[in-house]
Amino acid sequence: MKERDTLHNFLFEHAAIRGDVVHLDATWREVLKRHAYPAPLRSLLGELMVAAALLTARLNFEGSLSLQLQGSGPVTLGVVECSSERLMRGLLHWTGDVEAGTLPQLMGSGQLVITIEQRRSGERYQGVVDVAGDSIADAIECYLAQSEQLETRLWLVANAQSAAGLLVQRMPAQDEDEDADAWPRVVQLADTVKGEELLGLDAHEILHRLFYEEDVRLFEALPMAFRCSCSLERVQNTLRMLGHDEVLDIIAERGSVDVTCEFCNQKYVFDAVDAEALFADAPVSANPSLRH
Repeated sequence: MKERDTLHNFLFEHAAIRGDVVHLDATWREVLKRHAYPAPLRSLLGELMVAAALLTARLNFEGSLSLQLQGSGPVTLGVVECSSERLMRGLLHWTGDVEAGTLPQLMGSGQLVITIEQRRSGERYQGVVDVAGDSIADAIECYLAQSEQLETRLWLVANAQSAAGLLVQRMPAQDEDEDADAWPRVVQLADTVKGEELLGLDAHEILHRLFYEEDVRLFEALPMAFRCSCSLERVQNTLRMLGHDEVLDIIAERGSVDVTCEFCNQKYVFDAVDAEALFADAPVSANPSLRH
């Protein structure tokens, strides 16, 4: 039985090739619990979650990576965030009835935005490319080829219970005597992987089936988990930016200000007393209601 909610790094001992295997189970189901996604969108979001997890494996600092899809088709927005601690959240926006199809059929014309943020320095890098190819894997591969000039291949799969993926990446050669045929051979072997194998087998079994004649080093499993980064403090700061009068006008009209996190459906409710304490820069005397 495979290890649940894990990320494994691996490398080829005698070739400049590295890779990652990820399995999302409870992490993925926590995302699905919060919104009723049609089946085609479950696959799309699951693959986007797996892609973000695989790319976050390359972060060597405290921070986060987010993948964002912006489209003109039935799917208008997709966002997945993953921290260097491998805590994830994600969502999709769509309109109307959605039928199964390729990425362009689901999104129309669109863009892929990858954002990397370093927590300590506050540095932020963002890359934007037009969505290319028929799948999330195609789009990510095209992005990496353009932005980093690194040959990378991804295999992604998701169903209603699990999501999983494999990544292999060709690194700059360090040895003139390195096996020149290693990269095409590894890609050819990895192309034989089946979706049910990615979903059902653990990382050791997957790598053994694909690369049993290669010298592969598999590193220890790293845990993945669902975690939303919304907080009372963030909501309070957002309301402060709206301004005292605007917030009180909303309360006068509706009785309260209700803010719901789109990722996790956590609801924050502020009444007039909460609002006055908020703008007085004093602790909120009675904590605003927090409801799911």
